[in-house]
Formats: sequence, structure tokens, C-alpha cells
Amino acid sequence: MGIRIFIADPGTPMAETCIAYCRPGEEQADDEKVLYEGFTAWIDDRSKPFLEGALVDYAEDRMGGQLTLKAPNAKVPQVSDDSPIEDRINYVLHSQINPGLAAHGGVVSLVEVVDDAVAVLQFGGGCQGCGMVDMTLKDGVEKTLLEQLPQLTAVRDVTDHSVTENAYYP
Repeated sequence: MGIRIFIADPGTPMAETCIAYCRPGEEQADDEKVLYEGFTAWIDDRSKPFLEGALVDYAEDRMGGQLTLKAPNAKVPQVSDDSPIEDRINYVLHSQINPGLAAHGGVVSLVEVVDDAVAVLQFGGGCQGCGMVDMTLKDGVEKTLLEQLPQLTAVRDVTDHSVTENAYYP
């Protein structure tokens, strides 16, 4: 049993540093293997730039102790033309699209990019169940993403819009 170190949602305001158990075979093909006394660590390749300057610390307490991983660069966008498409999509969503949606209490996030270069998105907050979400998706989000990232072919919304408790326009 080893550990895997990675950043979830790297370069975004929602970035979180993660340490997870990693059984043999659960590591990714491009992970970096680091041998330590007694265990192996796998470092997620995509997370490496965001882990620069990271500090792993252990503090003893009444319950035994706590391991923490602090990565000051985890939320810093590091986007260039050769960055993974997910990082570039997240950068556009968080720097250009979500600030406008926030005025209505909404947010949109990337779920995944599927093989045919389709960005799969999920709306939340005031956008979930909003009667104007189709216009927001087509005229705002999709238009902006396709203009700025021409390698994308489409944008798909997987949000359950039947939930309307927080909808801006029900």
C-alpha cells in the first residue's frame, strides 16, 4: 500500500491538496514514483506544478496526530498553450464566466472532457433549475469556451435542472 498525492481542481479557487491511499495498480501511468522508507508515494503528473513549494507536516495532538499538506500554489492558475485542456477550461470558467454568473448566485464547473473534445459542465447555485440556463449555456458559456478554446467541439450540461429551490429565474 502506498499513497497518491494530487491536487483536485488545480489552478482554480476550489483547488484542494489530497493524499489518498494507493493500492498496487491504482496509480496512473504518468504518476511519478517516489520511494520512501516503508512506503511508496505516487505524485500526479498534472499536479506537479501546483505542488511546487508544498509542505507536508505532521503535528501530534491528543488523538495521536494529524498529517497536513499545504500547497500554496494549488489555487494559482498556471495556464499556457500547452497546458491540459481541463486546466484551460477551468481558467476560462473561473476567470471570465463565473464572475458574471455570481451576480445571480450561480456557478458552473467542469465535470470532464470526453474523448470527442466535448466539455461536460455542471451548473450550481442560482443556475441550477433556472429558466434561463439554456440561454446562459448557449449564448454565454459555450460561445466563450469555443471562441477561446477552438479544439473543443461542443459543451454539454449534465445538471439536474428539475431541482429549482435556489433557481434565480424559476
